[in-house]
Amino acid sequence: MDLAASYRYAGSPVRIHAGAGALAQLPEELRRAGARRALVLCGKSVAHRTDLLGRVVAALGEAHAGTFDGIEAESPLPSVEAAVEAARACGADAVIGVGGGSAVVSTRATLILLAESGSAHDLCTQYPEGRAPVSPRLMQPKLPNVIVLTTPTTAANRAGAAVMDPTARRRLELFDPKTRPAAVILDPDALLTAPVKLYLSTATTTFSGLIGALQSQNLNPFVHADLREALDLSLTHMPRLVARPDDPDIRLHLATAALLANRAADAAAGGGGGVTNGLAHQLHVRYHHIDQGSANGVLLAPGMRFNRDVLTVGQARVGNLLGARRPTMTDRQAADAAAGAVVAFLESVGMPVRLRDIGVPEADLPLIAEGAMSDFFLRNNPRPVRDAAELMDVLRQAW
Repeated sequence: MDLAASYRYAGSPVRIHAGAGALAQLPEELRRAGARRALVLCGKSVAHRTDLLGRVVAALGEAHAGTFDGIEAESPLPSVEAAVEAARACGADAVIGVGGGSAVVSTRATLILLAESGSAHDLCTQYPEGRAPVSPRLMQPKLPNVIVLTTPTTAANRAGAAVMDPTARRRLELFDPKTRPAAVILDPDALLTAPVKLYLSTATTTFSGLIGALQSQNLNPFVHADLREALDLSLTHMPRLVARPDDPDIRLHLATAALLANRAADAAAGGGGGVTNGLAHQLHVRYHHIDQGSANGVLLAPGMRFNRDVLTVGQARVGNLLGARRPTMTDRQAADAAAGAVVAFLESVGMPVRLRDIGVPEADLPLIAEGAMSDFFLRNNPRPVRDAAELMDVLRQAW
């Protein structure tokens, strides 16, 4: 397999503390950042159904300025705006985000709205008709943040934060690299607080992203190494998670896979996840019962088939990594085998692979297709999507 010989690679700095007792690093991380008053952001489940919030507060000691436990799934704008007010009220000079993807995204969005003038609608990526999307440059300094993860989310060390406009039911995409965390904490006891169904769903989102990125035709050795290791960890430990849901080492390995995928995604381009992500966003925005992992999982193979003719070599690479390619296969046959292997793996860990299995009515498919046409990720799909009719073909296959 050939990798790009000429490339540019830039990694984003972050300290990762993994293993027993990792929460004890919180005071040192605040000291490094010059912070003394940290607001803790989390959801109701973390705050009231686990002992994690108490352990975080104890670790912070006198540096704990307050707690906001109103973070919600999909980061709806009202909950983020309430977090901003909580940060102002307690005079926070740092934020600790505790939870999964929604806590991570809400933390970044809170930092942006706390520092910048204007509403989220003013500050988010704009989509001028007939022109490329424009992300406003958000120049104000941002408070430092540290993330304590409870799920293997790939959102941990990103620059973007998509909050949900609950009225229009659309994502508002905020972007500022200054909101990346100073550190990420992978404490096994924190990771064990997430229900296994949620943990598996989040790991499936990571798996979907890895398969998408590995289809790229321009992988460089650094990105390829991260993706390969993350895929190996996912293939090994997702089945083990199902068999041994309370094993802390399995959860740590899957969280590590997510961080590797996160790092690779920052430096990769041209992967095949655009159509999958664009349609998946519509599912978990429109249907409260559909989790992100299920949304991505059911659309992963159909998305691969949609892109097959422009990503044949990359999909053949995936077929090889999944053990689906036979010596006599052409690249096109290996690409088809890769899509089949993806479905087989997801079924083997108990994830759904059809839209009908997650309660999507067939009558809703046109609305989903139309809604996805304005999704940011769809614009980066390697095969240009000309109209909603093409997305309908993907959705019918998935249904």
